[in-house]
Amino acid sequence: MSNQMDYEINKELGECYLFMGDFDKAEEYYRKAAENNTESAAPFMGLATVAVQRADLDKALVLYKKAAAVEESDKALCGIGLVYMEQGNHEEAYKWFSKSLDLSNGNIVALNCLVREAYQLQHVDGVIPYLEKALDASTEGEAVRVALAGCLISLGRQEEAKKHLEMVLANNPGNVNARELIDSMVA
Repeated sequence: MSNQMDYEINKELGECYLFMGDFDKAEEYYRKAAENNTESAAPFMGLATVAVQRADLDKALVLYKKAAAVEESDKALCGIGLVYMEQGNHEEAYKWFSKSLDLSNGNIVALNCLVREAYQLQHVDGVIPYLEKALDASTEGEAVRVALAGCLISLGRQEEAKKHLEMVLANNPGNVNARELIDSMVA
């Protein structure tokens, strides 16, 4: 068998065992996959996920960074941000979520986490451009628009927020979050 075929088989087995919750087997097969193909970030992403599941955040951070070094992707950068967020290092988390969104403005996990970190750091104005870019890129446009409106409200930009909330409610009158935000502006 070729190294590429071994890589594919081992990576798939790693994914299967990870899905089943057998972290020892998942780690074993992801390691084999990494040996078969040093040019792919996927095994390191899998190993990082195993480390997160085991609550070994330091190891997960090393593995996400290794994945990003092999193949910089929004998911690897987001993983780095998630570890920093979990460790309470909000500045670093914000930085890595921003980098992730610079690669793919449709990464909804990075976007949600960036918004959380922006509030934590009192840097909500810095997240507005990411939310605006994500409106076009995300399949979660309605949720992104509501998050954008919430950020605008916190910045005292009620008229802009109201326009976004009215757009959401025009398309989906049952959106509870949009309704609550618009009602809070009237109160």
